[in-house]
Amino acid sequence: MCGIIGIVGTTEVASALYDGLTVLQHRGQDAAGIATVDGARLRLHKGNGLVRDVFTQGAMSRLRGRIGIGHCRYPTAGSEGADEAQPFYVNSPYGIAFAHNGNLVNTESLRREMFEDDRRHINTDSDSEVLLNVLAHELQIQERMTLTPDHMFKAVAGVHARARGGYACIALVQGYGLLAFRDPNGIRPLVLGERVSGEGREYAVASESVAFDVLGFKRLRDVAPGEAVLITEDGQLHTRLCAQGAVHAPCIFEYVYLARPDSMIEDVSVYKARLRMGEKLAEKILRECPDHGIDAVIPIPDTARTAASALAEALGVPFREGFVKNRYVGRTFIMPGQGDRVKSVRRKLNAIDLEFRKKTVLLVDDSIVRGTTSRQIIQMARDAGAKQVFFASAAPPVRYPNVYGIDMPAASELVAAGHTDKEVEAQLGADWLIYQDLQDLIWAVQDGNDGLTHFDTSCFSGEYVTGLEQSYLRQIEMLRSDEAKASRRLA
Repeated sequence: MCGIIGIVGTTEVASALYDGLTVLQHRGQDAAGIATVDGARLRLHKGNGLVRDVFTQGAMSRLRGRIGIGHCRYPTAGSEGADEAQPFYVNSPYGIAFAHNGNLVNTESLRREMFEDDRRHINTDSDSEVLLNVLAHELQIQERMTLTPDHMFKAVAGVHARARGGYACIALVQGYGLLAFRDPNGIRPLVLGERVSGEGREYAVASESVAFDVLGFKRLRDVAPGEAVLITEDGQLHTRLCAQGAVHAPCIFEYVYLARPDSMIEDVSVYKARLRMGEKLAEKILRECPDHGIDAVIPIPDTARTAASALAEALGVPFREGFVKNRYVGRTFIMPGQGDRVKSVRRKLNAIDLEFRKKTVLLVDDSIVRGTTSRQIIQMARDAGAKQVFFASAAPPVRYPNVYGIDMPAASELVAAGHTDKEVEAQLGADWLIYQDLQDLIWAVQDGNDGLTHFDTSCFSGEYVTGLEQSYLRQIEMLRSDEAKASRRLA
């Protein structure tokens, strides 16, 4: 899960890229970078930290040019150090800056091919650098002197033929323009927008449409699965489908947690999808426990607020804000280690005792992953005087690792892996635990767009749309454990 944005404008774009990245900051708080093309020079600045911390006034003043890309990073396993901050750059052929959201499942075999067959050296552990070099090689084998949109699209087709996984990518190709493309299954999101100004027509691509809202771009459409978009230096838009036959399966966890509620993904309002999640969850509660005795529905800020409000309305129960969030603490889900996550929950939330005292409360969260946060929040509700604490998840049990760009922990660290709902309920210390059913979650998203027939639900179902080798799951189990991450940070 990272945020990417690219703009081909009629004037300087660095400040617009900065503003777009701040709106996409929820997709990654670990590192950020911007690359622009200034005549024959590519200018690049990146570093670890939040967008506001990475880009000083001096750094911004050097990012000249009317074409550029930006990236904010959420560190997936193996891409956690300063060297892996994006965009990446290679100088052959043409000079290419590259930013990527997602994860490949055949990184190691591609890395070997790059070295043994293509004679390219990969300098980091990041699969993004591997993807960049695959693209560079595919461009290099095209006609060097007369590179056309057709050659660009043939290169992207070559990437699709070699890479497996979920990926949305943007690249600056010096002397040609901005190239963007999306994996054949459309797992990771990518949207296309335009803005008409006095100077002419401008185009942008981004992970979420919300980036367009702040910049005054009109959302045109989602980039189709397997499609490539080329915006040339003179502002001409070219598109082509470069891979066909794959099942369109966008990541359903985008709607549960990752995306902002004010975004549109696959022509579905994330906000409305979350309202429907709450409505379906209320129906399940009324089926399983019609005499629930709930006095108040309280969301876990912030992602669960929308679903919780719809759930409360459907139950006819008061919706209350029982927790105040410290907005200067990052998203707990993307904290690098278990110790940081445990410490951050109490720093992040504070209970309003009056909303809990002598009440049966239903706490609503978007999902339960490790269970660390949920367990502490339930205890906070009890400490605040709650009579009973029920807990509802707007998503089904997370029992399997996600391998397409969401760095969920090792399967052994998922609280629901190998456990029944009742066992998880006991581990969390809840009086009652209720999960969303997978089919209800699918309906909640699908109802916004009848054309969506499949989703990537792998973290709930264990079904991986690209297929996986069993050895790969063992590999990420070793990479993603908190112990392994701690060892890498100390190395």
